[in-house]
Amino acid sequence: MSNLPEAALSRGDARHNIEVADETLTFRSLTISDLTPTGAQIASVAGVKPNQEATVLQFLPNGELEDIRPDEVADLRQSDGRFVVVASDRIYRLLIDGERFDWPCRVISGAVIRKLGRIAPDLAVFLERTDEPDRQIEPYELVDLDAPGVESFAGRKPTWKLNVQGVVLDVPVPTIVVRDALVQAGFNPDQGWHIFLKVAGQPKRAVELGDTVDLRTPGIEKLRLTPKEVNNGEIPPAPRREFDLLEADDRHLAALALRWETLIQGERRWLLVHDYPVPAGYTVKRILLSLEVPPTYPGAQIYGFYAFPPLALAAGGQIPSTQMRGVIDGQEFHGWSRNRGLTPWNASLDNVATQLALVDAALAKEVGE
Repeated sequence: MSNLPEAALSRGDARHNIEVADETLTFRSLTISDLTPTGAQIASVAGVKPNQEATVLQFLPNGELEDIRPDEVADLRQSDGRFVVVASDRIYRLLIDGERFDWPCRVISGAVIRKLGRIAPDLAVFLERTDEPDRQIEPYELVDLDAPGVESFAGRKPTWKLNVQGVVLDVPVPTIVVRDALVQAGFNPDQGWHIFLKVAGQPKRAVELGDTVDLRTPGIEKLRLTPKEVNNGEIPPAPRREFDLLEADDRHLAALALRWETLIQGERRWLLVHDYPVPAGYTVKRILLSLEVPPTYPGAQIYGFYAFPPLALAAGGQIPSTQMRGVIDGQEFHGWSRNRGLTPWNASLDNVATQLALVDAALAKEVGE
């Protein structure tokens, strides 16, 4: 019994089908009269003239490309014949997701990189760089493989950046609604803003909350916010971000659509949430809420919470366990000492979101909700 692969046997006794592509990786079917052709024979069948230098690359079963020299034999008896043939006398090496490929041209397009590296359709192609941010390569963009530092590519989920009044967002889709951008950056979109889109080389353009910003626009820089009512010509500063929270915290705070900040004062780290709503039954409707975030959070728990102005019941009476104090930006916050009862803090489950749930429960309990 023959051990030839079925694809090879189906080519017939005299002439055999092979698939040959050029530098665009567009394959065409050609015939060759030998199951063990040399690189020179394959180049000739592909149309390379005898006086031209040719690079012949064979696709191996594992997807890699192997250089076939002019006098080297490609054994088509054990594998299908798929080749890249280009009139060239030089090989360029590149990495795609850590896998090495040899390429016969100085330039390569983003579409060919994707096809060569079998990068999934939902991933973008990035040129990896060491001294500057990685650069996304569009399908029809040409990359010079002879340029310094051009050798490594990767497929990954695309992100686009947008600066919203000093807060840089990483956006997973190429467009974003202005309102959503403000919320994700920690601004209250209903506070009343003049909003301007700044693109390099263009005059600033006023946009509305319902407008959509295309982050693929070349030269896009920022959304700039100016309050519609400004006292003494002063513009409120961008939210402070003096230390990072967990990604889950960022998502939860963004969903609240409230302005929030992180700041370090002395040896204490504070999360401030502006205009935090309180239930009916207090003398105010909103407070500046603060959580003290330990340096080793989430390993160490967040304990209780702080309020400014100090909360008081509309019906009178004392609120127990509110003796803690904290000074933030020169203002004295009153702290509520509240514990978690029988369920202790769990570093793998608890975070700012669960602590705010405790805050809401404590506020509701004091007014009988």
